[in-house]
Amino acid sequence: MKIITGLGNPGAEYAKTKHNVGFMFVDALAAKLGVTEWKDKFDAKIGEGRIGTEKVLLVKPQTYMNDSGRAVGPIMNFYKLEPEDLIVAHDDMDIPAGTIRIRKKGSAGGHNGIKSILAHVGDEHFSRVRIGIGRPLPGWTVVNHVLAPFSEEDAPKIVEAINYLIPAVECIVNEDVDMAMNRFNPKKQKKQKKTVQPTEPVKAAEAAAPVVETAGEGTAVYE
Repeated sequence: MKIITGLGNPGAEYAKTKHNVGFMFVDALAAKLGVTEWKDKFDAKIGEGRIGTEKVLLVKPQTYMNDSGRAVGPIMNFYKLEPEDLIVAHDDMDIPAGTIRIRKKGSAGGHNGIKSILAHVGDEHFSRVRIGIGRPLPGWTVVNHVLAPFSEEDAPKIVEAINYLIPAVECIVNEDVDMAMNRFNPKKQKKQKKTVQPTEPVKAAEAAAPVVETAGEGTAVYE
């Protein structure tokens, strides 16, 4: 069995905020799996479904973001699951809105919900499905940013990211997180060297002579 947890804050006033993109993901996955019944247990809303032959619990902690582990930890203990059986979907300010990253372990990276789960689970070896929400606008605090809804420009990117991640999470469940990372994480573009074309035909003697290049114009600039 696997636990798929989306992080967010309970209450209608938070439903469409950036901090609730984890809830949005779990709701979309529930719709895909045909999960319509939610039970209130362990300070969370829990739905049961299947991905392939694997039973999954869809979990939305109702403890507020900073205490997410208070719901996740007891669920893990009750079902006697290992950290590797946990998948957590959450927002990430460090990547652009609509960008995704899948990780198999790591620190909290400043995310209080992940920090709480680490404290209650006691192990960093659980999968994270990160959905980018971008950095705050100039003059905005982090709190203002994460508790605001997505802009008209970013909202479609988030929907696209969530739809892209549903098969990624299915891959984690059916195969493993390494396969999902390899298949779904954005690929880094290969750096290409600029080819300098001679402006005049090169004489045979010049072509035979070694060419010494110096740094300066024509040096490749990498992103």
